[in-house]
Amino acid sequence: MHLSYATCDMRHAVFTLGRSDNADTMSIESLQRTKPLVEQVYEKILDAICEGVLAPGDPVRQDELAEKLQVSRQPVLTALSQLKVQGFLVDRGRRGLQVAPVDRARFDAIFELRSALEPLAASLAAVRATKGQVTAGKAIVQFGRKVAAAGDAHAALLADVDFHEWIYQASGNPLVVQSMQAHWQHLRRSMGEVLQHRELARDVWNEHAAVLEAIARGDAAGAARAIGAHITAAHDRVGCKEWQVAHS
Repeated sequence: MHLSYATCDMRHAVFTLGRSDNADTMSIESLQRTKPLVEQVYEKILDAICEGVLAPGDPVRQDELAEKLQVSRQPVLTALSQLKVQGFLVDRGRRGLQVAPVDRARFDAIFELRSALEPLAASLAAVRATKGQVTAGKAIVQFGRKVAAAGDAHAALLADVDFHEWIYQASGNPLVVQSMQAHWQHLRRSMGEVLQHRELARDVWNEHAAVLEAIARGDAAGAARAIGAHITAAHDRVGCKEWQVAHS
């Protein structure tokens, strides 16, 4: 998961370390040195793409990123190569690397996969989730509602991803976890736009709460229905506006 859910206040404090007040800059002056530098650089650049700091079509220059992130060029080069393979960057020849446009076909394909796998994951979680896992899910929902109400779209987005990852983990099926984790970063690009709007963010977390409640009471069928309704609503929320913005 992206955040530690021991306490809401501490979690938010830890999460915002190293982030600049200026949304157009990136800083890693507070990097956790226990994590490989390349991985941290990769995550910072990916965050910038998913949150629109680096928008579709923006040039991505290795030297500029290395300077902003206060690292050598090598970890940036490695991170950029990985992001290119994953489809977040495209090589425009002489124009260099650019942020890739949001891919509608990939978006629809991921939602088809979610529609098949997440109801299964939620129903399994309702049967298999431990008391500790249910407590963890409640903490995520509590925190997500808090930051969404405060208008903190960045924290709400990461908590949203964590909530779905929590369902996968609670399902106890490692293949579900592997299948979905490979695609969630692409969904972050679309969900970020939604979670910037407090009313829509409130709807998202109300739907999450309904899923959690069904899992907590051991209602497998109810959990599957609740997550299915959430996925349909999420597709509708993200759909039209996101593509109008991305391709305008």
